[in-house]
Amino acid sequence: MTTSEENYLKVIYHLSQVSPKGVNTNAIAGMLETKASSVTDMLKKLSDKDLVSYQKYQGVTLTENGFLSAKMIVRKHRLWEVFLVDKLQFSWDEVHEIAEELEHIQSIALIDKLDAFLGHPDFDPHGDPIPNRQGEIKKTSKLLLSEAELNQEYHCVGVKDSSSEFLKYLDKQKIALGSVFKVIEKESFDDTLTVEINAQEKIISNKIANNLYVQ
Repeated sequence: MTTSEENYLKVIYHLSQVSPKGVNTNAIAGMLETKASSVTDMLKKLSDKDLVSYQKYQGVTLTENGFLSAKMIVRKHRLWEVFLVDKLQFSWDEVHEIAEELEHIQSIALIDKLDAFLGHPDFDPHGDPIPNRQGEIKKTSKLLLSEAELNQEYHCVGVKDSSSEFLKYLDKQKIALGSVFKVIEKESFDDTLTVEINAQEKIISNKIANNLYVQ
């Protein structure tokens, strides 16, 4: 596959998590910042390769081949993010764009050795699961901080928003994977939370709480 084809597959994969019955072409165009007509042309190519099922006006779904191929691209991306953070000491807000380039390396042997070198990690630096070589993903139960109960102890296990801006904000607030939370109070007016984080009290807005996964 070309780099462009891989990018399309990955975007369809991510969008299908919220639209499993079919991904809208305009949504794909928005994610890739391209024209809907260009998306249609690419979907025809991917359909010819048995990677997607596409019918005009009915959305697009991944075939079994396409689903596995997309998960392998995601696998490479997330393994490279682990490598960049754990071995090269990049911060978690710096690695996404670099991994976007590295994910297109085609060597399966390299990725298998990278996986083994890293100790076969189940999750990337943002808490997202890493598919194994068979495309299997470890399932975990988690909830958003906004859904947490009062006076219960939780650990941060991931972020819903992995943008650089949000991750930098979390760094300023000294919030990271593994941070321990306890919700002390929830404002009925705007759902603002007063939380104890690593033994310090902080005010967390509903927007922030809706982008932090805990368990």
